Formats: sequence, C-alpha cells, structure tokens
Amino acid sequence: MSSLTRIANDIPKSTISADLAAGRKRLDSVWNGIIPGIVLVAMISAVAFSARSVSGFALFSPMILAVVAGMVYSNVLGTPAHAKAGIAFSQKRLLRFAIVLLGFQLTLGQVVAIGASGVGIVALTLGATFLFTITLGRLIGVDAKLAQLIAAGTSICGASAIVAINIVTDARDEDVTYAVASITLFGTVAMLGFPLLAPLLGLDQHAFGLWAGASIHEVAQVIGAGFQNGTQSGEIATVAKLTRVAMLAPMVIALGLMARRKSSGDQSAARPPMPWFVAAFVAVVALNSLVAIPVELKQAMALATTIMLTMGLAAMGLQADISQLRSRGLRPLALAFSAFLFIGCFSLMLVKLV
Repeated sequence: MSSLTRIANDIPKSTISADLAAGRKRLDSVWNGIIPGIVLVAMISAVAFSARSVSGFALFSPMILAVVAGMVYSNVLGTPAHAKAGIAFSQKRLLRFAIVLLGFQLTLGQVVAIGASGVGIVALTLGATFLFTITLGRLIGVDAKLAQLIAAGTSICGASAIVAINIVTDARDEDVTYAVASITLFGTVAMLGFPLLAPLLGLDQHAFGLWAGASIHEVAQVIGAGFQNGTQSGEIATVAKLTRVAMLAPMVIALGLMARRKSSGDQSAARPPMPWFVAAFVAVVALNSLVAIPVELKQAMALATTIMLTMGLAAMGLQADISQLRSRGLRPLALAFSAFLFIGCFSLMLVKLV
C-alpha cells in the first residue's frame, strides 16, 4: 500500500490537472460542436411531423416536409455556424444507420409473394429507368452526379435512394435537395393521378398494385395510391415497392465499383468509399427473413427509421442554397419529368404483357 502511495505521490499534480482539463475540453468540444446542430435538426424534424396533422399536408411524408422546412429556415434565417458540425453528423451518420434499419421492413418471403413475374417487372423497370435517365441526362447536358441522383430516386425508392446513392456519388448538397424536390413533385402527381387511371386502363386490383409499386417514387406515395384503389392493390403495391427497396443494395454496390474503377487510373484521386451500410442492410433483411421478430419491435424500428431519415433530410435542407438550385435551371426538372413518364409507361407495358 505504501508503494502505491509513493507512486501516486510521484505523479506530478500538474499532469493530472492537465489531463482532466484536456478531457473536459474534448467533452466541451463535442457538446458545443455537435449537440446544437442535432437539436436544430430535431426541432425542424418535429415541425415536419407536426405539419402532417394540418389538412392537405398529410399527403406528404415527414421526410419531404423536413427538407422544405430546413430550406426555409436556412434561406430565411440562416444556419448558425456553431450548428454545422451537428448538421453534418445528422446528414451522414444518421442517414446511413436509417438505411440499415430499412431492412427490417423487408423479408425474402415478401418478395416471393408477388411471384417471379412481379419481381421481373420490378427489376426490368428499375434497370431500364436508371439507364434511360442517365443517358437522357447526358444528352441534354445535366450534371452526371445530379442525373444519377434523379435516376436513383425515380427508379428505386425516392429520397432514401437519393441519400444512399449520394454516399457513393458524393454530389453537392444542392443537387441532393434538387433531386429530392423533383422526385417529390412527380411522385405526388403519380400518387394522386394513377388511381384515377386504373379504370380507364382496365387494370384490376392485382395489376394496379403491381404497376403502382413498380413505378411510384416514395414508399408512402405507393401506399397512398395502392390502398386508394383497394386493399388488395395496397398490399401488392407495398410488397412490389419493398422489392425495389431491396434492390437498393446491389445498385449502390455497382455504382461504388464503377466509381472505384474510374478513379483507379488517377492515383491522386480519393478512392470512393465502399458503402458498409449496404452489407449491413442485406444482413438485416436476412435476419428479418430467418428470425421471427416481434411486431412491436418492427414497428419501433420503422418509426426509428422514419425519424432518422427525416432528421437527415432536414439537415440537407439546412445546407441547401436556393440560389444554387435556381442556377441549375430547368433541364434537371425536365429530366425528372421524362424519367417519371418513362417509368410509368414502361412498367405499365410490362404489367399489360404479363
């Protein structure tokens, strides 16, 4: 005991004080650097969730409302400098974790439920729409990264896909916001208009559900359109849409490999990160398919996913500059509209043929 006392006495008190001071400084840095931004993002997300109780706004997902609220805040009041670290944390870390949790909304059994023909329609529509949008974007002079974001949002799963793809493409925040805004616009048009077209096109509930799930942009929009046409349509539309969500993983991996290949010839170029969250997403889908997870836990995961996606998109809105969006012009909007028409017509053709 006396030897321990001697050793403790040999340690300079100034060293202990310096270590404690350094520890407090690091904690203060974390608190002052990250917490204010997270609090601001959380407040804007709360506004987005609350706004859905207002008549007319219930048609929109909280993710979309959060983007708009963030943009209004940043462009009217300005984003505080001390909040930027927390905003960046919300935009990157929370979004990636939310995409992993999306896996709890999908099982392989659900994919099998729509049959091989249904999976084929979804896969062909996704691939054809993505290639069409990228090609048309190149022809009309839309920035390649922005075209990829619009292609992903249209062909896969709206804002979630745009966020996931952007981790590989590394586009500007303004491009992400532009892509989300355009996808929201045309996805809303599809949600409201497609059910009105069902009787004119001679689609029964199964066919309409498959068409809606294969072509409408956001999950919430698909659910809204599907159940508006009947319970069976809603169920089939939801499964078809979740099948598209599952295809997010291979799409991100493919784009990541392409980006690595392009940068391999330039030793000075930063190597695009391979998205670890995609592997985690696949693992969660497998777990959800093999293990009976309680319904209450799944519901909690779905709520957590929505909250984190909403916070991430609120953070993007906070970093969006409207003047930068205007500088993009109408070409990206024309691209999003063309992609919207293509995915609707192409998927309808496949549904009619099957």
